[in-house]
Amino acid sequence: MRSSSRGDVDPFIVMDVMESARKLEEAGRRIIHMEVGQPGTPAPKLARTALSQAMDEDALGYTVALGLPELRAGIAALYKDWYDVDLDPNRVVVTAGSSAAFVLAFTALFDTGEAVGVTEPGYPSYRQILKSLDLHPVGFATHAKDRHVPQLPSADLAGMIVASPANPTGTMLSREDLAGLIGACQMNDVSFISDEIYHGVQYDGRAVSALEISDDVYVINSFSKYFSMTGWRLGWMVVPQDHVRMIERLAQNMFICAPHAAQIAALGALQARDETEAMLEVYAANRRLMLDGLPKAGFDRIAPPDGAFYIYADVSELTSDSLAFCREVLDEAGVAITPGLDFDPIRGHQTVRFSYARATADIAEGLDRLTTFMTRRKG
Repeated sequence: MRSSSRGDVDPFIVMDVMESARKLEEAGRRIIHMEVGQPGTPAPKLARTALSQAMDEDALGYTVALGLPELRAGIAALYKDWYDVDLDPNRVVVTAGSSAAFVLAFTALFDTGEAVGVTEPGYPSYRQILKSLDLHPVGFATHAKDRHVPQLPSADLAGMIVASPANPTGTMLSREDLAGLIGACQMNDVSFISDEIYHGVQYDGRAVSALEISDDVYVINSFSKYFSMTGWRLGWMVVPQDHVRMIERLAQNMFICAPHAAQIAALGALQARDETEAMLEVYAANRRLMLDGLPKAGFDRIAPPDGAFYIYADVSELTSDSLAFCREVLDEAGVAITPGLDFDPIRGHQTVRFSYARATADIAEGLDRLTTFMTRRKG
């Protein structure tokens, strides 16, 4: 059967690493997971309780495409709490994970063949979703010496997507940095998309939302990270008021709605801030362990992340093939880490990403294994 060229996208390498780790676990190995940005904790207890009660009382089915009104109101209240932004709940669109939000945003904003700026390193699925929609991702390099703060590229762009805190670097943009990017985009008629999926996971100060600066932006977020709900596949986006109906029409036809069960759970999660803040304390402890332990293990070309739960390391003195190096670490040390090629197709062969989202005991064991592995490798 013939196939479309839209399917010619690169693999999401971290998912391949996860599968390799799963096969080793299936064969009896204990693997320490430092590859994927997935909290080791379940959804908050209030989220699970809310769903359990709803399942006993209601037949969960379709919701309206934009999401449960009470959930949209709860998300809008979060913006008041976190950023002192008065957000109309009607501008909130609940999606099947942030991935669906990216598809909706790219479809709504860009026409076939248009160019969209993406950071390198950056979240790999931006590039692949854009390619699958017959759009042209334009990578622009960020640099450790500049803390990976992006600058507007000189290319002729229809749009630009920026994450803060960023994956894989953990860089968090200041209000000045973010305002400069948004202002430059608006001056050049470039649509600006702010990926804020790691908001709430920060270690010094708070993340700045693009909505504090402008309403003429798309903002994308998710319950996956701060609320520890990766497998529930629930995200949201905030769009300008005059884009709501267009997004609604697209969502109706592409997805019908986000899962009702996940939306019910999210209502509970929004009330579980004591529990989610306790999770943040675990990430902060893990971050301290990583910043102390990675250099001792031999990974000393790193920068402290401002947010998220990743450390991006330059391993150019150790390898010129990050894919092969990560396979070696997994096979010999039993630690799963992600090749930088997932995030940067140009320079990623000399970088790797470590995730410290799991339990602190796992992080400590992983560091011990990495130290032993590197000692053996050098000797």
